[in-house]
Amino acid sequence: MQEPIFLKPVFHEKIWGGTGLHDEFGYDIPSDHTGECWAISAHPHGPAEVINGPYKGMKLNELWDQHRELFGNAEGKVFPLLTKILDANQDLSVQVHPDNEYAEEHEHELGKTESWYVIKAKPGAMLYYGHNATTREEFADMIHHKQWQKLLRKMPVKEGDFVYVPHGMVHAVGAGIMVLETQQSSDTTYRMYDFDRVDQKTGKLRELHIQQSIDTVEVPFKMPTLNHKEWDVGDVHVTQFVMAEYFGVFKLSVAGMGNFENKDGKYVLLSVIDGQCVLKIGQKEYKLQKGQHLILPSTVTEWSLDGDATLIASKPGDEA
Repeated sequence: MQEPIFLKPVFHEKIWGGTGLHDEFGYDIPSDHTGECWAISAHPHGPAEVINGPYKGMKLNELWDQHRELFGNAEGKVFPLLTKILDANQDLSVQVHPDNEYAEEHEHELGKTESWYVIKAKPGAMLYYGHNATTREEFADMIHHKQWQKLLRKMPVKEGDFVYVPHGMVHAVGAGIMVLETQQSSDTTYRMYDFDRVDQKTGKLRELHIQQSIDTVEVPFKMPTLNHKEWDVGDVHVTQFVMAEYFGVFKLSVAGMGNFENKDGKYVLLSVIDGQCVLKIGQKEYKLQKGQHLILPSTVTEWSLDGDATLIASKPGDEA
C-alpha cells in the first residue's frame, strides 16, 4: 500500500489535566481536565481508529493483527509503540516504570521506556528526573520516611528539549509542561508519590505502588547517554534525539522540500506539532497540518515533505 495511515486520537481525562490539548491543537476534548491524547495507539486502553484509505474504520491493533505486511512483517504480539501528547496542568505523580521482564510477569504487557519532546513549557517549569539514593535500601528508607525533597531530583526544561526516560527511571512531568511522548505500548505505571492528592471521584488518596517502585527502580541514578545526530535532507533539518533498543525519535524541521527514502524497511510514525506541509507519495499529495498523526507503512519506500512545519517522527528501535 502506497499511502499513509491517518489516525483519530483517543483522549483520557486525568486529575492533573487541563484544556491545553484544545487550546494548542484545537482537539475536541471531553472536559477541562483532559490530560492525554493517545495519538498513535494500538493499546487496548485506547486504540486509535484509521480514518482514511482501504482500512478506514479499523482500529490500529486490528490492522497490526491482520495486515502485518504494512509493518514490515514485524514480529511481536502487539504493536510496540505508543505516541501521546500530555498536558500537565498540575504535576503528574512521581513514577517508575518496569522493564519487559518484570512487566510481563506482573502485568502481562510490555515494559515502559518512554521519552518526551517538550512542546510548551511555562517559565520556570521543572521535571522530576532521577533520584539521590545510592542503594535500593536507602531508596526504600527515604520513601518510607517521606524524604521527598532529599530523594527527588528536578530538572528545568524549555520548549524544544528532549528527555529520554528508560525503564527504572524516577520521573514526572511537572506543571505547565506539554510534551509529545514516544513510548513502548504499555499502560503500566508504578506511582511512588502523588503529593497527597485526593481523587475527586472517590474522595480518597490515589493508589500508590511503593513496593513495585522499589523493585523496579535503577539504583544508583545514571544519566542516559543519547546518540544525538543532525543532518539535512534537502530543506528539511533532521535531528535524531535517540536511536535505542525500543524506538528512535527524530525532529523534522521542514522549511521547503525534502525527499526521503525508507532504507531500513521500518514503518514511521509522524505527528505534526506545528505549521503545515504537503506529504507526497508517488503522484499523490496529502496536506498535513498541526495536530495530525499518521503512520507511513514500511511499504512506502520513497516520500517527500514540502512546506513550513515541525514534525516528530519515531520508528521501531534496534531491538526490533
